[in-house]
Order: sequence, then structure tokens, then C-alpha cells
Amino acid sequence: MLTIFGRKKVSADRVAHIFSHNIIETVETGFADVAGFINDSPEFVLSPCISDTDYGKFLMIVIAGNYSYVSQYFNDGMDAEITECITQKMAPVFDMTPTEFKMKVKEYKELMSRANHPSKNIIYAMSKGVFMKYNLVDFQEDYFRQMKTPNPIFLKNLDDLMKNFLWNWEVFNEKYKIVSASLV
Repeated sequence: MLTIFGRKKVSADRVAHIFSHNIIETVETGFADVAGFINDSPEFVLSPCISDTDYGKFLMIVIAGNYSYVSQYFNDGMDAEITECITQKMAPVFDMTPTEFKMKVKEYKELMSRANHPSKNIIYAMSKGVFMKYNLVDFQEDYFRQMKTPNPIFLKNLDDLMKNFLWNWEVFNEKYKIVSASLV
């Protein structure tokens, strides 16, 4: 690989491969801790009994959150190229076409955005997405269950866990210069 001022050039397609592989591996290995945290959370009056292997919805939340995060680090169309390459890599994993996968990610992003409105904080949106997709409202004490809103203590603690599932583009950009596939 060529380097520019100490950074290696890497194509958007290669970035998508690295990202996809690492996000899937991180979720597969880390979801047991997330499920354990949720199941043992003292903010619930009943344990939700989420299985260690029930990470499909969680993976989609993590992907949707990370898609939202990409645009904060790239512009001039590079963000769109990176997410398109990720879509091409991820769709077969979910046994979907790229178009179906885009629609599923869009569905998750919209759900998270509605749940988190008016805030734009991606981590909060991901936590609220977990709360909604795993139907956690019914496991709370009466006050929060009747309000149909997450206990803020639970959300704050979940936010701390969710930070571990965001791709660190700052560190990545320190090591690599991402170039368009058309330039490689």
C-alpha cells in the first residue's frame, strides 16, 4: 500500500470489508454482555430474559447507528461511497439484496430518530432503539411502563455500553487515507 505522510491508502471497498467483518465480530462477541446487562438490570421488575444469541436486531441497530456516524467524518461523497460499499458487503450476510438491506437500515435509522427526537445524539438513539426493538417497556416498574418510556438510569447505563459498538473513525483516519474505488 502507498503511504501519504505516514498514512496508508486504502479503498472504500477495503474499508467496507474491514468495517463489516469487525462490526459483526464485535456484536457476536459483545452481545452476551449486553444481554446480561439488560437481563440483570435493577431498573426492571422482571428480567427480559434476552438470549445471548438474539443479536440480530442489535446488529441492525449498531449498523444503523454507525451509518449515521460515517457522515460526521467524511464528505464530498466519500461517506455515501463508504456506506454503499458496506451495504454491498453486509446484504449477503443478512440474506438480502443490497436494496432490501438499505431499506432495513433506513427503517432502523428512522425508528431510532423518532424515538430520540429532538436529540441528534447517535448513542442515545441506539440505546432507545435497543429499548424499543427488544420491547423492554413491559419489564419496568409501573411508572415508566405506563408512560411507555425508558427509565433514564437504565438508558444512561446502556449508553455507556453502546459506545463500545461505534466504529472509531478518528483512529482509523489517523492510520489510513481512504480513497475512492475509482482512484484505485
